[in-house]
Amino acid sequence: MNTEAARDKVYIEIVRKIRRMIDEAGLHPGDKIPSERELSERLQVGRSSVREALRALELLGLIETRRGEGTFLRDARGNQLVQLLSTFILQDEKAVTDVEETKFLIEMDCLRLLLQRNNEEQLLNFRSKVEQMGDRLTDSEEQPEQSSIKEDEFFLSLVELADNHLMYRIWLILSDFYNSLNFKKDSIVKSDYLSLLDVLLASDEDAVIREYKRIRKLSST
Repeated sequence: MNTEAARDKVYIEIVRKIRRMIDEAGLHPGDKIPSERELSERLQVGRSSVREALRALELLGLIETRRGEGTFLRDARGNQLVQLLSTFILQDEKAVTDVEETKFLIEMDCLRLLLQRNNEEQLLNFRSKVEQMGDRLTDSEEQPEQSSIKEDEFFLSLVELADNHLMYRIWLILSDFYNSLNFKKDSIVKSDYLSLLDVLLASDEDAVIREYKRIRKLSST
């Protein structure tokens, strides 16, 4: 094992130990965690390694440091998938870009599930709601329109209508990571969303996937 790989293995192990320590201590969001010095002593590792692990946990939104007060546990939805996914991302830089791809794949699978559900009435109601919204549906906070709907809210509604709880929970977690990683997002006009809902209502799977990929600017292959 080369030096860099060995260092990464130690780093990931420290992250796991810190999480295990938090679980065993029964800490909750808002509780203070041991200091960098205390963690170094308890885990018997260098402070620089502990500092690196804490920085990673903070970047992932699992802890927060308050100047002059210490480091505190943040609310991470209480879901073990957050821990599993964040550890995976820490070990593989490519996984950062995989977050976007996996989020989009889950959305497409949810669209396929929607075609299997007998929920035309719910889709029609949702389409009517979207039709009454502002002309531009976006996640941007600049110049918000009255009664507008954000991109995440639109796809969250479709994922909920797919009625698969596990996919719903995974999508929520991926969406949180996706938003925190500051991917470039394109504004999407309302007519695009209405078009996607129309092909869903027409029960044409090929058209649904083509329209989704067009909206997301994905390859059609």
